Amino acid sequence: MAINNIADLFVATLEQAGVKRIFGIVGDSLNGLTEALRNRGTIEWVHVRHEEVAAFAAAGEAQITGDLAVCAGSCSHYCELVSDGSQLPYILENAIRAAVGLRGVAVVAIPGDVALRRAPQRAITTSLGLALSAPKIAPRPDDLKELASMLNAAERITLFCGRGCAGAHAQLMRLAETLKSPIVHALGGKEHVEYDNPYDVGMTGFIGFSSGYAAMHACDVLLMLGTDFPYKQFFPADARIAQIDIRPENLGRRCKLDLGLVGDVGLTIEALLPQLRTKTERRHLDSAIAHYKKAREGLDSLAVGTPGRKPIHPQYLARIVSEQAAADAVFTADVGTPTVWAARYLTMNGQRRLIGSFGHGSMANAMPQAIGVQAAQPGRQVISLSGDGGFTMLMGDLITLTQMKLPVKVVIFNNGVLGFVALEMKAAGFVDTGVDLENPDFAAMARAMGIFARRAEDPGELPGAMKEILSHNGPALLDVVTAKQELSMPPTIEPEQVKGFSLWVLRAVMNGRGDEVIDLAKTNLLPR
Repeated sequence: MAINNIADLFVATLEQAGVKRIFGIVGDSLNGLTEALRNRGTIEWVHVRHEEVAAFAAAGEAQITGDLAVCAGSCSHYCELVSDGSQLPYILENAIRAAVGLRGVAVVAIPGDVALRRAPQRAITTSLGLALSAPKIAPRPDDLKELASMLNAAERITLFCGRGCAGAHAQLMRLAETLKSPIVHALGGKEHVEYDNPYDVGMTGFIGFSSGYAAMHACDVLLMLGTDFPYKQFFPADARIAQIDIRPENLGRRCKLDLGLVGDVGLTIEALLPQLRTKTERRHLDSAIAHYKKAREGLDSLAVGTPGRKPIHPQYLARIVSEQAAADAVFTADVGTPTVWAARYLTMNGQRRLIGSFGHGSMANAMPQAIGVQAAQPGRQVISLSGDGGFTMLMGDLITLTQMKLPVKVVIFNNGVLGFVALEMKAAGFVDTGVDLENPDFAAMARAMGIFARRAEDPGELPGAMKEILSHNGPALLDVVTAKQELSMPPTIEPEQVKGFSLWVLRAVMNGRGDEVIDLAKTNLLPR
């Protein structure tokens, strides 16, 4: 197809890079680009209602596919990247390589008038010229030998696994068996290591389990595998720590290391295993597993609902979603308490995926990311676990589900409060301010948009309503009224948090809000 201007060349280059769709809002400086898309007809334009949604949607597509994903927006202040368009092909190609090669974000800014200028006379780079595959990197033999010596000499080893363990499940199981090590995971590692894992002892971090925290603090060597876990206070102070990561900049960024190795987790384990002595002592492993079993029982005891006994506890909602979702469902979770309940109650099986804004903690991500995932994989069940705060921030794009015919299932944890923020305020001793939400009936609102919807306020209504929503052929929304004062306790509580929470109780009573204290006690202490 003829290339007449810079915009045509831009789209042709994206075609060669394998781009299938662009998320965005048309207009202004994008007119040349959208006209090129219309003429060429090779890349779909996914029309959203908010440019932030476009960015989240592209992030969702990139996470689920591992491929290059694109969003577009217009601005009034242009970056002076190009003056006449002659360098644009090289800039765009380098941006594509940077995004794919570094597994991150690249930005190209094109002034609207430049997009309409005549394209430079040059051949388009072939798809092979733009294709990049993930590098296969293993540590140096001397480094592997040093790591093997450290592990062979240790008595109690704990493996701490993150998203860098994707595709290395079999190798991890062999390593854990060889070392008789419990496996703790960060949130990013949940979908990759939690399933079919007899060495799993749960998660650590602010939304983790006590068993994961304890297994890390009971070891004499902690081996970090593909995780950039950011919370320094959860690392053991007395253990030796080794870290393996494909990104050298991650080594030692969060804790003091005794040994750091750059390498792919799976390849590194394969090269390491022949140098390890198989351990026979299981006391550390068995103790951690027993602790996890007890912690898991405690968490599961909270995920229940009795018909006629309101409110619906969010743990019960997360459990019902997990039980009824498809075996290969994709879940997106809003930042805040929906992520807590997803991390603790969704069951992974090697086919399901869990996607969120786990690195940046950006609010309102769940439904927009679900849009991107569903557009990329239209035949797959995609479920957005939305908080009421996150959902209302970008709920204008609920209509995108009908306009673009995307059968996303939106499940709203409707507790009438910015839950995680309120918990942070309580823990710090502040009377929670500005966190209450006066919500509409989201189901009625969705039906007004032509979306199938249900609302559940009683635990007895929830299983049937969930079944209807998940089985509906098209977009659907389930508005679930959940407990406002539900606590999500971290795996360890510092004295400052106890002091802060006690101070909140006193301040709440003194400010005439004792009813909140009573409601909190009823929600968390009475039988369910």
